[in-house]
Amino acid sequence: MAVAVGGLVGVGSPLARASMRPWRLGEFDPAGLQIQEGIAVPKVDAQSTQYAFGTMAEGAEETHKFVIRNAGDAPLKITRGATSCSCTVSDFEAVEGGETDAEKLLPPGGAAELRLKWRGKTGGAFRQQATVFTNDPRRPEIVFVVEGFVVPVWKAEPKSIVLTSIPSQGGVKASSRIYTYGKEPPTVKEVTTPDSETSQFVSFTTTPLSAEEIARERGATGGVLLDVEILAGVPIGPLRKTIQIDLFIPEIVRVELTVEGTVAGDLALAGQGWDSSRQVLQLGTISGRTGKNTQVFITAKGAHRDAVHPVVRDVVPASMQVAVGEGKPVGSGAVMRFPLTITIPAGSAPCNHLGSSQAPAGRIVLDTGHPDSPTMTIPVSVAVGP
Repeated sequence: MAVAVGGLVGVGSPLARASMRPWRLGEFDPAGLQIQEGIAVPKVDAQSTQYAFGTMAEGAEETHKFVIRNAGDAPLKITRGATSCSCTVSDFEAVEGGETDAEKLLPPGGAAELRLKWRGKTGGAFRQQATVFTNDPRRPEIVFVVEGFVVPVWKAEPKSIVLTSIPSQGGVKASSRIYTYGKEPPTVKEVTTPDSETSQFVSFTTTPLSAEEIARERGATGGVLLDVEILAGVPIGPLRKTIQIDLFIPEIVRVELTVEGTVAGDLALAGQGWDSSRQVLQLGTISGRTGKNTQVFITAKGAHRDAVHPVVRDVVPASMQVAVGEGKPVGSGAVMRFPLTITIPAGSAPCNHLGSSQAPAGRIVLDTGHPDSPTMTIPVSVAVGP
């Protein structure tokens, strides 16, 4: 019985106190503060403290204004507090005689605008907030919040078009969807390829995306379909092209995509140092005092193998010497093999062509004589030290 009575008293007392004291939401209970009647006090009136902004572009700056009013009988002082990392508060004027713009004094019935300014960082949901302190005893602190979603200026799916095997006869097609998030649908101004060496073997066309396709991408307001076709005669070896598309949305935005793959045909390369997975001849770092000599082989098959007579057109670095030997049949004669002797002479000048973004790979360019694959490019990873 004692336990039962104690339990009822323990639970009943808090319930009784809760029923006698009203809930406080947004501002403190005036009765709890014991504000005396007849004494003028400020009163904050902020109808809205949270705003759903929607979508904004990545890297863009946006603003939103909140309004603070003084519904009390005494001047209301509002003071700028802390903000989130990429959010700033403006439209605070210096109080009369003050030394800072971090506060503002509102007379009874007066109002002020609080403007939050922020920059969209990485894509995804964002939440920016700013705290304001007041001299209203019932509401000494207000937190203003803006929420939304950051979208990129443009987005390509895929951004890199990878073609695993490209025949030298061409005919391979691929596409990429480019979504935009500007105020207007995009207008294609120009499509260019900075690396113009093989531009004549790649064709590009653009068409607007349909409304249904645009609706599948969250926040997108427009889009363009880029169609890529590899044409006949593309040089055998690795293919990597950068495509630059200038879009007007309404400001000019440059979109960069890549097309890459390996062109295969009747011609192939084999031998020491040839990395077939990366499609590059690995010579490594060579001492300029001693130099280096190596040999690889070009093989030709198919109906036009007898027409193949490789001739060196271009080499990088310039100190590299390339000599093509006489072709000989292999086995039954279905394949012709040509030796390729590559020499870095002693005394060559230092250089770096190891294949990084700062040091692009060297190359050997051959005219082959093959009607379907007239050019063969061999990337060379090499550096010459002192």
